[in-house]
Amino acid sequence: MRPSSNLNPTAVDNALRDLQNRTLARLNGNLARLVYLASTRNYNTGCYEHDGLSFHFSRPVAQEALAAAHREVFAILALSPLRVIVAELQRYIQSGCAEANELVAAWNTSEAYRILPPATDDPLTAKLFSSNIKVALAIVKATCALRPVRDPQCASQPPSPVQ
Repeated sequence: MRPSSNLNPTAVDNALRDLQNRTLARLNGNLARLVYLASTRNYNTGCYEHDGLSFHFSRPVAQEALAAAHREVFAILALSPLRVIVAELQRYIQSGCAEANELVAAWNTSEAYRILPPATDDPLTAKLFSSNIKVALAIVKATCALRPVRDPQCASQPPSPVQ
Protein backbone atom coordinates (compact mmCIF):
# COMPACT_ATOMS: atom_id res chain seq x y z
CA MET A 1 0.00 0.00 0.00
CA ARG A 2 1.47 3.33 -1.05
CA PRO A 3 1.05 6.38 1.22
CA SER A 4 -1.94 8.40 0.17
CA SER A 5 -1.13 12.04 -0.55
CA ASN A 6 -4.57 13.22 0.59
CA LEU A 7 -4.23 11.91 4.16
CA ASN A 8 -3.53 14.29 7.01
CA PRO A 9 0.10 13.55 8.00
CA THR A 10 -0.58 14.58 11.60
CA ALA A 11 -3.43 12.08 11.84
CA VAL A 12 -1.23 9.33 10.44
CA ASP A 13 1.56 10.24 12.89
CA ASN A 14 -0.94 10.19 15.79
CA ALA A 15 -2.31 6.82 14.71
CA LEU A 16 1.22 5.44 14.32
CA ARG A 17 2.19 6.68 17.78
CA ASP A 18 -1.00 5.15 19.21
CA LEU A 19 -0.22 1.82 17.53
CA GLN A 20 3.36 1.88 18.79
CA ASN A 21 2.43 2.81 22.37
CA ARG A 22 -0.70 0.71 22.88
CA THR A 23 -0.04 -2.40 20.82
CA LEU A 24 3.48 -2.81 19.53
CA ALA A 25 5.19 -1.84 22.80
CA ARG A 26 3.48 -4.79 24.50
CA LEU A 27 4.92 -7.32 22.07
CA ASN A 28 8.21 -8.98 22.96
CA GLY A 29 10.68 -7.99 20.26
CA ASN A 30 10.71 -6.87 16.67
CA LEU A 31 10.00 -10.31 15.21
CA ALA A 32 6.79 -10.52 17.28
CA ARG A 33 5.90 -7.02 16.09
CA LEU A 34 6.59 -7.98 12.48
CA VAL A 35 4.44 -11.12 12.73
CA TYR A 36 1.63 -9.07 14.28
CA LEU A 37 1.80 -6.30 11.67
CA ALA A 38 1.89 -8.78 8.79
CA SER A 39 -1.20 -10.45 10.26
CA THR A 40 -3.14 -7.18 10.05
CA ARG A 41 -2.75 -7.20 6.27
CA ASN A 42 -5.64 -8.77 4.38
CA TYR A 43 -3.93 -11.18 2.01
CA ASN A 44 -6.78 -10.91 -0.51
CA THR A 45 -6.71 -7.12 -0.83
CA GLY A 46 -3.31 -6.10 0.53
CA CYS A 47 -5.02 -3.57 2.81
CA TYR A 48 -4.28 -3.37 6.50
CA GLU A 49 -7.17 -3.77 8.93
CA HIS A 50 -7.32 -2.75 12.58
CA ASP A 51 -10.73 -2.06 14.09
CA GLY A 52 -9.43 -0.04 17.04
CA LEU A 53 -7.30 2.32 14.96
CA SER A 54 -10.02 2.64 12.34
CA PHE A 55 -12.56 3.55 15.03
CA HIS A 56 -10.34 6.19 16.66
CA PHE A 57 -8.89 7.68 13.50
CA SER A 58 -10.30 6.50 10.16
CA ARG A 59 -9.85 3.45 8.02
CA PRO A 60 -7.44 5.11 5.54
CA VAL A 61 -5.39 6.66 8.37
CA ALA A 62 -5.25 3.31 10.19
CA GLN A 63 -4.17 1.55 7.00
CA GLU A 64 -1.37 4.02 6.42
CA ALA A 65 -0.20 3.87 10.06
CA LEU A 66 -0.11 0.07 9.96
CA ALA A 67 1.73 0.09 6.62
CA ALA A 68 4.27 2.59 7.95
CA ALA A 69 4.85 0.56 11.12
CA HIS A 70 5.18 -2.61 9.07
CA ARG A 71 7.79 -1.04 6.79
CA GLU A 72 9.70 0.37 9.76
CA VAL A 73 9.86 -2.85 11.78
CA PHE A 74 10.70 -4.89 8.69
CA ALA A 75 13.57 -2.55 7.75
CA ILE A 76 15.02 -2.81 11.25
CA LEU A 77 14.95 -6.61 11.19
CA ALA A 78 15.86 -7.18 7.56
CA LEU A 79 18.99 -5.07 7.85
CA SER A 80 20.05 -6.44 11.23
CA PRO A 81 23.07 -8.68 11.66
CA LEU A 82 22.32 -12.41 11.75
CA ARG A 83 23.05 -12.63 15.50
CA VAL A 84 20.27 -10.10 16.13
CA ILE A 85 17.83 -12.08 13.97
CA VAL A 86 18.72 -15.29 15.84
CA ALA A 87 18.17 -13.49 19.16
CA GLU A 88 14.82 -12.14 17.92
CA LEU A 89 13.74 -15.62 16.84
CA GLN A 90 14.73 -17.04 20.22
CA ARG A 91 12.87 -14.21 22.00
CA TYR A 92 9.81 -14.88 19.83
CA ILE A 93 9.88 -18.57 20.75
CA GLN A 94 10.39 -17.77 24.44
CA SER A 95 7.31 -15.54 24.39
CA GLY A 96 5.24 -18.71 24.22
CA CYS A 97 4.13 -18.65 20.58
CA ALA A 98 5.19 -22.28 20.13
CA GLU A 99 7.75 -24.81 21.22
CA ALA A 100 11.05 -24.21 19.44
CA ASN A 101 11.07 -27.54 17.64
CA GLU A 102 7.45 -27.06 16.48
CA LEU A 103 8.03 -23.51 15.22
CA VAL A 104 11.26 -24.42 13.44
CA ALA A 105 9.63 -27.42 11.76
CA ALA A 106 6.52 -25.46 10.75
CA TRP A 107 8.43 -22.44 9.46
CA ASN A 108 10.87 -24.65 7.54
CA THR A 109 8.01 -26.60 5.97
CA SER A 110 5.56 -23.79 5.21
CA GLU A 111 8.07 -20.96 4.88
CA ALA A 112 5.54 -18.78 6.74
CA TYR A 113 8.21 -16.10 7.15
CA ARG A 114 7.81 -15.27 3.44
CA ILE A 115 4.56 -13.39 4.19
CA LEU A 116 6.22 -11.16 6.78
CA PRO A 117 7.77 -8.50 4.49
CA PRO A 118 5.60 -5.56 3.43
CA ALA A 119 4.30 -5.94 -0.11
CA THR A 120 5.90 -2.68 -1.24
CA ASP A 121 9.36 -3.48 0.07
CA ASP A 122 12.42 -3.97 -2.10
CA PRO A 123 12.48 -7.58 -3.40
CA LEU A 124 16.20 -7.88 -2.69
CA THR A 125 15.69 -6.88 0.95
CA ALA A 126 12.84 -9.40 1.23
CA LYS A 127 15.15 -12.13 -0.17
CA LEU A 128 17.89 -11.15 2.29
CA PHE A 129 15.38 -11.33 5.13
CA SER A 130 14.11 -14.77 4.05
CA SER A 131 17.66 -16.05 3.72
CA ASN A 132 18.61 -14.76 7.16
CA ILE A 133 15.48 -16.29 8.72
CA LYS A 134 16.34 -19.68 7.14
CA VAL A 135 19.81 -19.51 8.65
CA ALA A 136 18.43 -18.34 12.01
CA LEU A 137 16.02 -21.29 12.01
CA ALA A 138 18.91 -23.67 11.39
CA ILE A 139 20.90 -22.09 14.23
CA VAL A 140 17.95 -22.31 16.64
CA LYS A 141 17.33 -25.92 15.60
CA ALA A 142 20.98 -26.82 16.18
CA THR A 143 21.04 -24.96 19.49
CA CYS A 144 17.95 -26.79 20.71
CA ALA A 145 19.38 -30.13 19.60
CA LEU A 146 22.45 -29.45 21.76
CA ARG A 147 20.45 -28.53 24.86
CA PRO A 148 19.13 -31.09 27.32
CA VAL A 149 15.65 -32.34 26.43
CA ARG A 150 14.29 -30.84 29.66
CA ASP A 151 14.90 -27.30 28.36
CA PRO A 152 11.41 -25.74 28.05
CA GLN A 153 12.55 -23.70 25.04
CA CYS A 154 13.24 -26.80 23.00
CA ALA A 155 10.76 -29.50 23.92
CA SER A 156 7.90 -30.17 26.25
CA GLN A 157 8.73 -33.02 28.56
CA PRO A 158 6.70 -34.45 31.44
CA PRO A 159 8.32 -33.97 34.85
CA SER A 160 10.52 -36.76 36.07
CA PRO A 161 9.15 -38.95 38.93
CA VAL A 162 11.73 -37.59 41.39
CA GLN A 163 10.46 -34.02 41.12
